[in-house]
Amino acid sequence: MLEMNLYLDPANKRPLYQQLYDSLTRQIRSGQLRAGDRLPGKRSLAAQLAVAVNTVDTAYQMLVAEGYLEARPKSGFYVLEYTDMLPQREGEAPPFVPPVPAPPPVRFDLSTGSVDTALFPFSTWGRIQKELLYARPELLSHGHRQGEAELREELAVYLRAYRGVVCSPEQIVVGAGVEYLLGLLAQLLREGGGAAAIENPGYDRPRTILVNNGVPCRCVDIDSSGLPVPGLEESGANICYVTPSHHFPTGVTMPAGRRAQLLRWAAAAPGRYILEDDYDAEFRFDMRPIPSLQGMAGPAGPVVYLCTFSKSLAPSIRIACMVLPEDLLGRYRAAFGSYSNTVSRFEQHTLCRFLREGYFTRHLARLRSAYKSRMTALALALEERLPGVRLQGRHTGLHLLLTLPDGPGEAEMERSALAAGVGLRGLSRYYMERPERCPANTVVLGYASLRDQETAALAEALGRAWGEPPAIGPPPPP
Repeated sequence: MLEMNLYLDPANKRPLYQQLYDSLTRQIRSGQLRAGDRLPGKRSLAAQLAVAVNTVDTAYQMLVAEGYLEARPKSGFYVLEYTDMLPQREGEAPPFVPPVPAPPPVRFDLSTGSVDTALFPFSTWGRIQKELLYARPELLSHGHRQGEAELREELAVYLRAYRGVVCSPEQIVVGAGVEYLLGLLAQLLREGGGAAAIENPGYDRPRTILVNNGVPCRCVDIDSSGLPVPGLEESGANICYVTPSHHFPTGVTMPAGRRAQLLRWAAAAPGRYILEDDYDAEFRFDMRPIPSLQGMAGPAGPVVYLCTFSKSLAPSIRIACMVLPEDLLGRYRAAFGSYSNTVSRFEQHTLCRFLREGYFTRHLARLRSAYKSRMTALALALEERLPGVRLQGRHTGLHLLLTLPDGPGEAEMERSALAAGVGLRGLSRYYMERPERCPANTVVLGYASLRDQETAALAEALGRAWGEPPAIGPPPPP
């Protein structure tokens, strides 16, 4: 007769059927109950344990559903073969996985990826989403795989009017962030072999994404006009990733002549493509945004245009788009045409109405005004507290380059700033190769998330950190 050691505790908060299930599972896993063993009948075991028959039946049915038991008609329940894949020693502790260290707390976060979430259009965005939720229940179903047709139509109009992009809605692909879209694009481009040229200094994440997707990268040093074509030729690359409207992080704007050279390079051989990342062109304070490379090349040209709404709306609203040249569009649809779109249809239609009804244009005007005022106030405060400081990048974007001609060195500037509660990064951190070319005593200040009332305190903190005497205020009261 089969011997079973079962004990159910009525005082335990776990249901009795769950306790019975757990006990039988342990015995099967440990080998105490072996393949082919017949378990007691439901009524017999219920009487033995002084529980209801339904309690035993529920536990047995759970074990059958999970493959521990087999129910044989008019015969009973039998144990099935079980092999423990990863046997564990009694009392063995799980392996230790060190946690990812949290960044040190700072009073002033000058990272370049932040935005001022207080400027988000909460009421308008929320109202549109609520109206869509009740009026458009069909948005709960699957939508177009490249993105909602209505949104792509509005994006084509907006991109042409404000960024000089010439394309049809069919060329636009909407996705959850530039990183996701760039990953898909890399898989298309690697089929032709070759490598990608990346701006040095530059944004390291695109290089990581391209390399992770099988596209080797070569770093090309930029000059005062951006990526030089001779360096691009020497790299042997057939793809180049550029930020021509506002180079990150130096702020260089590629002039028309260099843009034309770059387009001639791409047209000179089949399989060459330019990946144009227009990540923050809407934040140009002295004039309209610079026309895109894609617009210069035309819809059939060898330029893939990438842009995001993470800085103009919020980083967590993962809406970005890419404009594919006509020859890549067919390859994209063949490779990824069955992929579901990664952006919620409600978010897509909210942005569509936000664009169509003029809210986005007004929102950008408010953002530009707020950020320009913040940048101007910050620059004045820094120049007052740090005599001789040089600031670059006032015309475009949401960060500045700060250089102290007689500073203590970039590493010491970072360290002492952090000790004063200011989180920032030195420019050399953006040099993926040849960091010795980096200008000395230069750091990157992202000011987007800085509150207006914090400007003076930030300048004071950096003045103290970098060796300047504190500001002289009125004498204390007697």
